[in-house]
Amino acid sequence: MRVAVIGGGPGGLYFAALAKQLSPAWDITVWERNAQADAFGFGVVFSDETLDGIAQADPEVFAAMSAQFARWSDIDVCYGGQTRTSGGHGFAALDRNRLRAILQERCAALGVEVRYSTEAPPAAELSAAYDLVVAADGVRSLTRETYPDSFGTDLDERTCRYMWLASDRVFEAFTFIVEQRDFGALQVHAYPFDDRRSTFIVEIEEEAWRRAGFEALADREFARGESDEASVRRCEEILADHLGGHRLIPNASKWIRFTTVRNASWRHENVVLLGDAAHTAHFSIGSGTKLAMEDALALAASLHEHPTVAEALAAYEAERKPVVESTQRAAQASLEWFESIGRYTGQGVDQFAFNLLTRSRRVTYGNLRERDAAFVDAVDVAFTDGGAPVPPMFQPLQLAGLTLRNRIVVPPLASFTAVDGVPGGFEHAQLAAQALGGAGLVFAGMTAVSPDGRVTAGCPGLWTDRQEAGWTSIVQAVRTVSDTPLGIQLTHAGRRGSTTVPGPDGVGLPLGGEGWPTLAASALAWDDAYPLPREATPVELAAVASDFAEAAARADRAGFDVLELQFGHGHLVSGFLSPLTNHRTDAYGGTLEGRLRFPLEVLAAVRTAWPVGKPLIVRISAGDWAEGGTTEAEAVEISRALAAGGADAVDVSTGEVVAHQRPPYGRSYQTPFADLIRNATGIPTIAVGAISTYDDANSIILAGRSDLVAVGRAHLWDPLWTLHAAVEQGYAGPGARWPEPWRAGSRKPAGPRADRVPPRLQLLREEAAPVRKRWLPSRPPRPLAVTASC
Repeated sequence: MRVAVIGGGPGGLYFAALAKQLSPAWDITVWERNAQADAFGFGVVFSDETLDGIAQADPEVFAAMSAQFARWSDIDVCYGGQTRTSGGHGFAALDRNRLRAILQERCAALGVEVRYSTEAPPAAELSAAYDLVVAADGVRSLTRETYPDSFGTDLDERTCRYMWLASDRVFEAFTFIVEQRDFGALQVHAYPFDDRRSTFIVEIEEEAWRRAGFEALADREFARGESDEASVRRCEEILADHLGGHRLIPNASKWIRFTTVRNASWRHENVVLLGDAAHTAHFSIGSGTKLAMEDALALAASLHEHPTVAEALAAYEAERKPVVESTQRAAQASLEWFESIGRYTGQGVDQFAFNLLTRSRRVTYGNLRERDAAFVDAVDVAFTDGGAPVPPMFQPLQLAGLTLRNRIVVPPLASFTAVDGVPGGFEHAQLAAQALGGAGLVFAGMTAVSPDGRVTAGCPGLWTDRQEAGWTSIVQAVRTVSDTPLGIQLTHAGRRGSTTVPGPDGVGLPLGGEGWPTLAASALAWDDAYPLPREATPVELAAVASDFAEAAARADRAGFDVLELQFGHGHLVSGFLSPLTNHRTDAYGGTLEGRLRFPLEVLAAVRTAWPVGKPLIVRISAGDWAEGGTTEAEAVEISRALAAGGADAVDVSTGEVVAHQRPPYGRSYQTPFADLIRNATGIPTIAVGAISTYDDANSIILAGRSDLVAVGRAHLWDPLWTLHAAVEQGYAGPGARWPEPWRAGSRKPAGPRADRVPPRLQLLREEAAPVRKRWLPSRPPRPLAVTASC
């Protein structure tokens, strides 16, 4: 077996060493264009999980790395002139150049040939001469560019500028610095990597970068290996209080934009990508070196475990790609948080620190509490303005004239069991069960304002006296057992209507001849299987607005406390808001102002019929997940217009506007849109979409990403979800009131062997290993002229 490795960074070298250990007879050659002693980069960070893999795979490499590690467990967040510390995280870092030297020595000892200061031959030439070509040639991989059709590369270059530096100030912990100036926010990601230096990454949003004067300083092309010294000195000036007399140390350092690399495939015949050539993840979530070394381990193992190169490469990609994609999702959330940091710089220091630490959605409220309960208690106290620490989901919220006892919402959950639009026994049972389950607000399912506004024939309505009487009876019956506020959602389905009851996949089919004609902003069918809707005339639109107002008045008389208008999910009003579904050329189309005209007319009509003291909420699709759809900026303007028109909150959903949507389904995947609207406008929002744990609910609320959290399917699984969440968290306060007849069930039942008391089996107790909270090198630091602020 002859193996060619392009790139002598840590990933390429580690693969070569591992492959040579497993198969000593293999002929492995590494091409490295830089000299052996060239030094690039600064410190790199490893997780305990990755280190465990290195320890098992190559104890000699692990031992050499461990001897050089800086270890600590704290994170410091320096913001607004104050510092907040969260402990229990666990970090290990070392000089990237020292790591490279360790791997160079290991390769030499194993007999791997490394050709330093030598450009690799073209990938096609190597592919013909070798059994395997491993391309570890970085973000701008020439190998990847050689076979674009095979790899299907997507390069997502972001807008923030960043510069990779070091400092001779030895930080004691992983330190995030956020410096707010007149030009905007500048942030630093810093951590120690030996007893003399720290990695120091400066990041700034593009417009702030220009306003700070960096564009003028970086107005020329820098040669390879050259640093932007003027920008480095400007950073020292801005961050002087945090450097405390220490300096910034460049090494080929200049402003760059981060590029996320994704590839549809990682292999072409006998050529395979590794590390940054295959993928990147933003530096705020982890180390590219870490990912590359994990790749190396998986590739070497797959080649050892499979009889052919083709099978081994397929197994390697199948194993590593899901791991990397998971990391990239977290990294993308983190990257976008830092790109939008200006949204959060009005938060108090405690909430801001919590928000920063949970930005990727991997670290959560519960996870932080396990690591550092005192930190989370302090944030809880700050969230309650000095009150006792309470899980955020059980904090009350004032919405218009209504006080909700907690922040959990049961969203409209359609049952499709109504007859002639009249709600019956199932709607009654569902609403009662959910009202007893402890949520702060419970909505009845989507309710049509007219016969042709239904989605299916089984949808409830509010256009007749009989329907109103049915809802009144249900509300009064629920009131006898629960005082939970009840809401109802009103809608006109538009072109989404006249379908069968959805199946398990959530999709209904057109009714065909048994259906009713549908109405839409423009005469565009949902997809090829659906009939063409009729473009609504101004007269018909006025009638629809009147239907909404009449249904709102009926909802008020029926006794509902909260009203929600469905302006999302491709229903009639939603169709006016999205440029993908509104192709009109009259006053109701064209610009956003025109597309908003009909939604605001409906809102105005409802506002006259619905009491001011009762909350009025509007649900929107803040994004269409399709090219050319509603933009984030438009979603913000839509929300501002709705608030100005009388909406008390916005229920922020996305998608279901067009059939060709491609949403990235996943845990709390829609929350960033609620975050955007809340923090850009100050309007209360409800976060929705794949939120099913109290841990995520607490994280969203405490970080200030939303005011309320809608938990849908989890309440179908367990109607007492909110009360059970209180029990799990040991909370028994006013935010979670158990119905008196069920109070005996408010303690979690004992499971198998719950009464077993384990015996002592250790003659001598082992003392817990000490945890190094801070990196405090034994070498005394040099005297400082100025005391650093954090």
